Amino acid sequence: MTETTTLTVRTGSGEQTRAEARQRVQALEDGDPVPPRHVLVLADEDDLQRLLSPANLALLRAIRRHEPASMRAAAELVDRDFKEVHRNLTELEQLNVIEFEEAGRAKRPVVRFDEIDIEVSLTEPETDTVSA
Repeated sequence: MTETTTLTVRTGSGEQTRAEARQRVQALEDGDPVPPRHVLVLADEDDLQRLLSPANLALLRAIRRHEPASMRAAAELVDRDFKEVHRNLTELEQLNVIEFEEAGRAKRPVVRFDEIDIEVSLTEPETDTVSA
């Protein structure tokens, strides 16, 4: 059975992630086993909303399942205009959710995770002020 690779996505300052990293370093120094953990901290909830758009999720799923050889092949997988898919892929790369591998003149989009867990704190201060 293949192990699932999970990306944990959080919004906010990243303080929790830094504290966890310090604990993991201490565990390693103590010789304790530390399983791999992949955490992405997004600066604000607008980035989270962009990540979770239906178009981006469909694109991420198609790339993970079919491993297209290029951005154009990814656009064909989701049956969308190349320019739109290019924009979405660039956005996902900026959010650090996908990577591009150069393959000749083509850029091959790569998703290294099998699932995404979202953590949103309801007790931490908001990153943006919302007026009611």
